[in-house]
Parts: sequence; C-alpha cells; structure tokens
Amino acid sequence: MSPTFYYILHVISVLTLTGYTFYAFAGPAPETRRKVLALTGIASLLVLVSGFGLLSKVHGNQFHLWVYLKLAAWLALSALAGLAYRRRSILGVLQLIGLVATLVAVYAVYSKPV
Repeated sequence: MSPTFYYILHVISVLTLTGYTFYAFAGPAPETRRKVLALTGIASLLVLVSGFGLLSKVHGNQFHLWVYLKLAAWLALSALAGLAYRRRSILGVLQLIGLVATLVAVYAVYSKPV
C-alpha cells in the first residue's frame, strides 16, 4: 500500500483514539463503556499497524528515539480509556498523562529527535 494510505489511516486513527479517550474522561456513563472501549481498542490497533506501515514505507524500519517516544505515547493513550472508567478517583492525573502523551507524540513526529 502507498504511504499516503498509511498517513491518512494513521491520522484518522490517532484522532479517533485521542478523541474517545478524552470522551471517556468527560462522560464515563456505564452505558457508553462498551462502545468507547471497543472504538479505542480498534483505533489503537489501527494506529499501531499504520504507524509501523509508515515506518516501513517511509523510514526504512529505522528505529530512532522519536519512534520509541511515539510508541510510549501510543501505549499510554491506549490504556487511558479503560482506566478512566475504572479509576474515577485519579481522573485529573489520567487527564494530565493523556495530555502529556499527546504532546510528546506531536513533538516526536515533527522534531524527529535521533
């Protein structure tokens, strides 16, 4: 597949994962739990697959520091939606972790530290 396909899939998946994660922070109603966890799980998988597709097509499988930073940010964001439903007492900390993970991912993709 072309790199453009992977770019589009990656961006849409990242926006979906981030959006539904913060939705879980804002309104963790029990009736939305299953839908939100399913959507964030699927989006998380698509982020991973499209990210590694891009790494293969565009960067020749070179694992630099920015790749590890993005993997750490992906792992943090992937875990947060489930935690938002289970640990309401530490919601502020989870929101901060989500914000920091998002900022680290954006920094890593645009500055590409080696």
